[in-house]
This record gives sequence, structure tokens and C-alpha cells, in this order.
Amino acid sequence: MPTSSASTSDAAKTANSGGVQSLERAFDLLERMADAGGEVGLSELSASSGLPLPTIHRLMRTLVTCGYVRQQPNRRYALGPRLIRLGESASRLLGTWARPHLARLVEETGETANMALLDGDEIVYVAQVPSKHSMRMFTEVGRRVLPHSTGVGKALLAGSAPDEVRALLARTGMPAATEKTITTPEGFLAALEQVRRQGYAVDDNEQEIGVRCLAVPVPDSPTTAAISISGPAGRVTETAVRRIVPVLQEVARELSQALRSTGPAASG
Repeated sequence: MPTSSASTSDAAKTANSGGVQSLERAFDLLERMADAGGEVGLSELSASSGLPLPTIHRLMRTLVTCGYVRQQPNRRYALGPRLIRLGESASRLLGTWARPHLARLVEETGETANMALLDGDEIVYVAQVPSKHSMRMFTEVGRRVLPHSTGVGKALLAGSAPDEVRALLARTGMPAATEKTITTPEGFLAALEQVRRQGYAVDDNEQEIGVRCLAVPVPDSPTTAAISISGPAGRVTETAVRRIVPVLQEVARELSQALRSTGPAASG
């Protein structure tokens, strides 16, 4: 069988990186499965990856044996339960790595700092450093919320295609948390356009009355992430926004660099 151009470039890339080709391919397939919603057929994986069906079948069989993938009764393949433990551990570590950066945000803005991820159709908060001001807010580590009513949700979805956003909103619905919550797809898409235009997202009393949130995506993060500050609307004023947003953006860039850092190379 002739070698496909995809597998040829795959091999060249692996050779240049000193990696193990089958391992790189297996992780690539897992990520493609996650992007497809967690369940796919072999032909779909072949079409998206450019790998031949026999190669994909062999890799999937290994992943099934290890528990990272399971085969469904309909012969399609789904992400396996063994990945949950890995994801939970990675999420905790992500929070640990983010905390020093969030602490800097608190020090420079005086407000509570958060980090959140897009997990499926939901936002999950993975790290938080509270403000020194005593004020209890809805954000807490581990809490899951719908994207349409949060600043981090807008920041995380601003780079998504409108059709993808509409599909997500159709699955989740758009219940109102307050009278200020955006409850129509058109309104939310307009808000995302504003995020792209100004470079940050605002939750203006949309999740909790009396609370404003400013959020930015973490650029080029290995996983889709955003950071934010939350505080009383009386403190997070328009004047404060002009001061806080540049700090948020700078910390997001620094956090991105920290997350992408591979550390010192192992000595041979």
C-alpha cells in the first residue's frame, strides 16, 4: 500500500522531534475524538487524520485494551473512563500552575481572580485566588456553569465559529440567571463579536446581580482556558476596566508561556 502524504509528514515530524510515532498518533486520535464530541467511527477518524484504516484500527485496539477507549454496541468508539482520572489530575495541576499568576492579578487589581476551562458544553472553574475584600461570589473551584451567562464563557467561545456556538446553545439552552443574562443566540453572538473587537469579555450582572467580571482567553494554551477577575459592580467601574484589562492580558500571556513550557531537556 503506498504511503499517504499525511503519514509521510507524520513520520518526518516524529523523526525531527525524536518522538515515538505510534504514541503521537494515538494521542492525536484521542484529541480528534474529543473534538468530535467523544464518539466517532473509524472512517471518520481516517478522514480527519489521513491515516489508513488498518493503522487506526490497530491503535484503537490498543487504546481499548488499556481502557482509554471503549467500543460501543454500534461499533463506534468512545473515550474511555480511564481518561477521567488523568483529566482530574491534570486539572488539579493546572490550577496549581495557574495560582501564582492569579495571585499577581489579585495583588494588582484587588479583586478575586479565576481560571476556567471549557469542558464539553460547560464552563468549569479550576483555580481561584480570592480577594482580600470579604465578598462571597458564585465562582468557586469545581463549579460548573453554562457559558452564556459568564465572562469566561464569552472569552472561551469568542474564537468559535457561529454555527458551533449556536449548536452549543441549542444543547444547553439559555436560562436566565438574572434579568441581565443574555437569553438569545443572536444576543450572545453579538456579545462574542464585541469580545473579538475589544479583546476582553464582560459579565455585567449577568450571572449574579451586583457582580461584574472581566475575562480574557489564555492565548495558545494547550487546552482552551480563560482567566478573569470578579468584583462588586461598584468597584469594577469603567475607569477600573481601563486599568485592569491590560493587566489581565499580560498575565494571560505569561500564563500561556508557563503552560506551554516543556522545561529543561533531559540529559542523554
